[in-house]
Amino acid sequence: MHLVPVIGLEIHIQLKTKSKMFCGCDNSGEDQKPNTTICPICMGHPGTLPVINKQALEYGLLMGKALNCEIKNFSKFDRKQYFYPDLPKGYQISQYDKPICENGWLNLVIPSKNNLREEAKIRINRAHLEEDAAKLIHEVSHPERLKGVEGSHGSKLEASLVDYNRAGTPLLEIVTEPDFYSSLEAKIFMQELRLIARYLDVSTADMEKGHLRCDANISMRPIVDDAKRDTGSLPKLYPKTEIKNLNSFRSVERALEYEIKRQTKLWEEDNPPTKQSTRGWNDAKQITEEQRIKEEEKDYRYFPEPDLPPLDLTELKFNLKSMPELPQAKRKRFEEQYGFTSEEAKILTDDNKLANYTENIISELESWLLALGETEGTKEEIIEENKKKLNKLLVGWLVNKLGGLMTQHKRDIGTIKITPENFAEFITMIYQNKISGPVALKILEEMMLTGKDPSQIMDDGNMAQISNSDELETIIDEIINANPSEAEGYKNGKETLLQFFIGQAMKKTQGKANPQMVENLIKNKLK
Repeated sequence: MHLVPVIGLEIHIQLKTKSKMFCGCDNSGEDQKPNTTICPICMGHPGTLPVINKQALEYGLLMGKALNCEIKNFSKFDRKQYFYPDLPKGYQISQYDKPICENGWLNLVIPSKNNLREEAKIRINRAHLEEDAAKLIHEVSHPERLKGVEGSHGSKLEASLVDYNRAGTPLLEIVTEPDFYSSLEAKIFMQELRLIARYLDVSTADMEKGHLRCDANISMRPIVDDAKRDTGSLPKLYPKTEIKNLNSFRSVERALEYEIKRQTKLWEEDNPPTKQSTRGWNDAKQITEEQRIKEEEKDYRYFPEPDLPPLDLTELKFNLKSMPELPQAKRKRFEEQYGFTSEEAKILTDDNKLANYTENIISELESWLLALGETEGTKEEIIEENKKKLNKLLVGWLVNKLGGLMTQHKRDIGTIKITPENFAEFITMIYQNKISGPVALKILEEMMLTGKDPSQIMDDGNMAQISNSDELETIIDEIINANPSEAEGYKNGKETLLQFFIGQAMKKTQGKANPQMVENLIKNKLK
C-alpha cells in the first residue's frame, strides 16, 4: 500500500478597508487600545442593523478575479451559528451557498527536485466574504495579582481576555480543492497568495500579524497505481483532520509534515482516522494536538441573513478597477524582457515596490548608457549589447549589497533615499571602472543614508579609482621592496601570495586602485 497526502487549504485574508465589514468602526483596531474600536453593531446588540462595506466587496471580487474565479451575478450573506467567547453575537455573518466567487484556479511552479511534480494547478472551490471574530489573549496571572480572589490560594491562575477590536473586520475566505500533494506545495501557494494580495493592495497579508491565516485539511489516501492519480479513478477520500493555528509559512509546512507522519503511522497500525477532527499546531513542541471533533455543516445551522439584502453583482463586477500585472506575469516578463534568470526574477518581483524600483533603474540605465556614446549602433542594438552585463551588476548591487545595507540600517525599499536615477548612475560608474568594489560599497551606503548622488560623494571623498599605470607602478614597487620574502616565494611558485600583494595595494590606496591593473602589474614585475 502506497499512502499519499490529500491536502486542502482554507485561507482567511484580512482586507485593509478603512472601516469594518458591517459597521463604520475604524478597521485599525489592532493598533488601538483593547475594546476601543467597537460599536453596538459589531458587538451584536439587539436591534442593530449591519450595512455591507462596498470596498470590502470590491476587494473580494478583485482577489477572485486574480484567482481566475467565476464572479457570480447573485450572492447573499448567511448566519453561521456557533458559540465561542470571541464571537459576541453568537453567530457570524458569512456566506454559505451563494459566495461571491467560485471555480477558480492558480498555477504553481514547484522549485524542488524532491517534489512529486514541478508544476501544479490548484483549483479554488470558492471565495467568500465574512466578518472576523474577536481576539482571545491568554495570560497567566501571578499570585500578587490574585490577592483576594476566591479559590486562588496564592497560586498561578490562567485567564483569557477578549479584545473585541477585531470583531467585524472584513475577511475573504478562500477555500481550495484538495489538490496539494505535499507540504511544500501548500507553503508555495500561501506565499503566492500573499504576493497577489499585496500586488492588488487589498491586504498587507502579514501572517505574523494575523492578516493572513490558514487552516489546513489533510488526510492520507492509499494508492496502488501512482500514475492514476490525475485520471479521476482515485479511491474515496478518508476523514480529514483540520489543523488550526498556522500563523507562518514555516508552520504550514512543518505542521503538515508532522501530520503526514502521524497519520501514516496510524494507517500502518491498521487504525486510520474514522472521524473528522480538529488539531492545533503547537509551535513550541513542533506537534499537532487534538482539540475537538470537527463540526459538520449541519452543526452551523446556516440560514440567510435577514438584515442584509441579496447582492446583484452584475454591474459591480464589470466596473472593477483594471487588474494590475500580477506576480506570475511580471516574473515571466522580467525573464523575457530583461534577461534575468528565473531565480533573479522571483527575488526582484517578490516585492512590488522593489519590482517597480528595478524597472525605473533599468530605464535610467538605458539613458545613461546612450549618453556615454561609447558604442556605435542603434539605440536597441546598444541596449541589447550591454544588457546582460548591466543587469548582472544591477542584481548584485541591488539585491545583495543594498539588501545587506538595508538590513543593517533597518531600512526598506520604501524608505531609502536613493533615487532610481542615482542608482543607475552608480551602476554606470562601476561599469566604467570609475570606482572599485570596496569604494562603491562606501558610496552606496552614503547614498542610502543621505540621498546624495554618487558622483558628488566620489568627488567630495576623493574616491575615484586609480587607473594611472605610472602611479600604480610606483605603489607596487614600494610594496614589493617592503616584502622581499613574499616576492621570492611568489617567484618560486607560491601563487597564493598574489592575493597578498593585491590586498596590500588596495590597502595602500584605500581601495581606490583598479584591481585588474594591479594584478597585471604585479604579475609582470614578479615574473
